[in-house]
Amino acid sequence: MQTKKRSGLATLASIGAEGSTFSVIDSLGGIRGVIESMLPGLLFVICFVVTRNVQTTVIVAAVIAVLQVVVRLIQRQSLMGAISGLVSIAICLIWVWTSHQARDYYMMGFITNAVYGVLLAISLIVRVPALGLVIESIRKMPTENFGAWLHEWLDYKPLKRAYMYVTGLWIAVFVLRLVLQVPLYLTNHVVWLGTVRLIMGLPFWALAIWVSYLIIATPFMRLHHKNREAKQGDEDQNDVNSSEVKSA
Repeated sequence: MQTKKRSGLATLASIGAEGSTFSVIDSLGGIRGVIESMLPGLLFVICFVVTRNVQTTVIVAAVIAVLQVVVRLIQRQSLMGAISGLVSIAICLIWVWTSHQARDYYMMGFITNAVYGVLLAISLIVRVPALGLVIESIRKMPTENFGAWLHEWLDYKPLKRAYMYVTGLWIAVFVLRLVLQVPLYLTNHVVWLGTVRLIMGLPFWALAIWVSYLIIATPFMRLHHKNREAKQGDEDQNDVNSSEVKSA
């Protein structure tokens, strides 16, 4: 039986599920997702190197981004990832078009990395790791009794500790991106900036997801099995009580 592909942190959230397997490629949206994510940025760098013309570079990158959505539409595939990517690319390209500076294509990335880094740091300070919130909400949406859902994994110290480590890991990823890329932006080394951005994009993302999996997997599965055994025990006890009532 084929299993439905999951992407991003949803793959990490399925660690304890029956029959689930972890795949870095699936976490990035498969081979197609990797290509679609990297293609606009790669073509932006190549086109700028060849033409040194900001307007031409923007037009080529925009056409590629739109074509990706059109192809998915023709093939009747999910559009959410492609459309969200198109929106983010559109913001970058509009920024470049209005400023006439190719380096501004990467400004939005600096802002999002800084915001994510700050939010994750705040979550560590308040001792509620953001990666735990995200992964656990994907695994089990807290539609009822938020407090019980929160304490279910926060009170299990090995898993909370793992989420703290993983949140710190992702802070390091965002900070490292800024440390290496912002100086290239300030000195207007667009080609080097684009190259470093590509290297620190999906490859870094894949590495961070893999290391996160290694850190989280064991405590995650232990808590999952512990909860499953407790649930089975409650069901068995209910069956016993029901039998006693009937026999009485």
